[in-house]
Amino acid sequence: MHADEWSRIVSYREGDATMPIAEGNKIIVHICNDAGKWGKGFVLAISRRWKTPEQVYRAAFAVENTPSLGDVLFVPVAGDVTVANLIGQAGVRLVLKKGGKPPIRYDAVRKGLRSVAELARTTMASVHMPQIGCGLAGGRWEEIEPIIVEELAEQGIPVVVYDFRAVEAA
Repeated sequence: MHADEWSRIVSYREGDATMPIAEGNKIIVHICNDAGKWGKGFVLAISRRWKTPEQVYRAAFAVENTPSLGDVLFVPVAGDVTVANLIGQAGVRLVLKKGGKPPIRYDAVRKGLRSVAELARTTMASVHMPQIGCGLAGGRWEEIEPIIVEELAEQGIPVVVYDFRAVEAA
């Protein structure tokens, strides 16, 4: 499938991914690191709207057996909204040295989205997200978008990607 065809499968919308627009159940997906660090990027928008996803994440990293890359912490936050804390980033991106590897782990994103797809099918939910993995995780949308298409959209799961920057610029 070519990139120009993906936009017909994944919907794109200007707006805030923490305020998904859709009927029925909704899952908001975002990328978290495997270091137990919460405090920069999209997680701040999540925390401004709901406290529970951060609390669940921090509690999961306060025990001996912490989540691994590819794991997803599903956190119900409203009657029809669940936040998916997808562990898809290895460590934190303090300073990416020239030629260094970004902390995004595409295989972990793929694994996590498979779990998201399973919950979406079970609950008949649509999936909502910013351009996951492309901020602090250093990922490239050209790499992540095909994973979203394969693991969600091609499985018949409605996906909406929100661009908040477009709203801020208006």
